[in-house]
Amino acid sequence: MTPVIPSRRKRHNSREILLSLYKQRNIIERFSARLKQFRGIATRSDKLKSTFLAAVQFVTAIFAFN
Repeated sequence: MTPVIPSRRKRHNSREILLSLYKQRNIIERFSARLKQFRGIATRSDKLKSTFLAAVQFVTAIFAFN
């Protein structure tokens, strides 16, 4: 994995980052925040992995059409 969060300015050994990956990270963070708005997904109330995945796919489809 490559780090995508930039290091602090006062750090002596700053690490290299790709700014394109840092911009794409924002999309993933916003999507996961929107997923957590649905109670069933946030609390992981499904017992089976397949039903949880189906719920995530259903919510993703709802987001795609909004």
